[in-house]
Parts: sequence; C-alpha cells; structure tokens
Amino acid sequence: MRLWLRNFVVALNLCPFAGPLLAASNLRIAVCEQDSTNDLRWMFLQELDLLQRSPEQDVATTLVVFPKALWDFEDYLQFVDEAQDLLVESGLESIVQLASFHPQYLFAGEGPETASHFSNRAPYPLIHLLRENMVSRALDGFADPEQIPNRNIETLSAIGVEELERRWQALFLP
Repeated sequence: MRLWLRNFVVALNLCPFAGPLLAASNLRIAVCEQDSTNDLRWMFLQELDLLQRSPEQDVATTLVVFPKALWDFEDYLQFVDEAQDLLVESGLESIVQLASFHPQYLFAGEGPETASHFSNRAPYPLIHLLRENMVSRALDGFADPEQIPNRNIETLSAIGVEELERRWQALFLP
C-alpha cells in the first residue's frame, strides 16, 4: 500500500495532501484478512471507532484494506454504500468522510479505457477514512480545491492509459 501511495498517489500528485502523511506515524493502514461481509462490516466499524476515539496525532487517517474480499467492483460499490450508511447510523457523518479506491475503479458515465479511472484505483479494494476537520484545514490553505479532480483528469490524460497501465503493473513486480 505504501508503494502505491508513494509511486502513484504522491508521485502523480493525485492528492496534494498525501505526501506529508505518507511518512507520518499517524497514517494507519488496517488490513482486513477476512472475506465474509459480516467480518468486513465489523472491521470497518472497529476502524471507524478507533479513528473517532483517537487523537489526530495518534491516528490522522485510516486506509481500511480488503485484500481477500470485494474484488468484484459492483460488490465493492454495494459495500461502500453500506459503509456510508453505517457512518451515518454511527452519528459520524460530519466527523468522518469516506473515499473509495478499487483495482477496477470505473467512474459512471465514462468509457472503460479512460485515464481518469486511475485516480481512484488502488492495488486492493479499500475505504479511506478521513477526518472532516483535517480535510477542511487542508482545503482552507489550498487554492481552488474544487479543481483537484479536474487537474487529476488532465494529469492522467496527459500521461495516457498505456503508460498508466505500465506504471500500475510496475507496482506489482518484485
């Protein structure tokens, strides 16, 4: 996961706020080794609870990774919807926000060979738990934050799908 963060997310500047966190001790990467939906829910809720109970200096943000489950993109999207519902039911919707990443991520309405899909692709299915107050602070000091997605599309399109695929495959080579 750290290789993907360093060589893809940070190197391509897909998230201008990821670089400092990559080396920080308060970036949490939680790996769920289970594959049953109940176990995935349990892990998600545990990580959600840990994030909201922990001070930011201990746990700033969490990537919940599912290496043994949710490989089907539609199943993953269904789980993300359920995770969002669990977030709301937990009363944390204005405290934590979710970002979704998947190896076969496809934005609705875009062709399958579009470079923009790579902005939300990760080596494993995962859900990123972000503290709303951290996101707000980061965006306050950033010019035109609403342009980040457009800038990412331009960057990825300029690189091209073929080169992105090559870089993507390089993440998995020893």
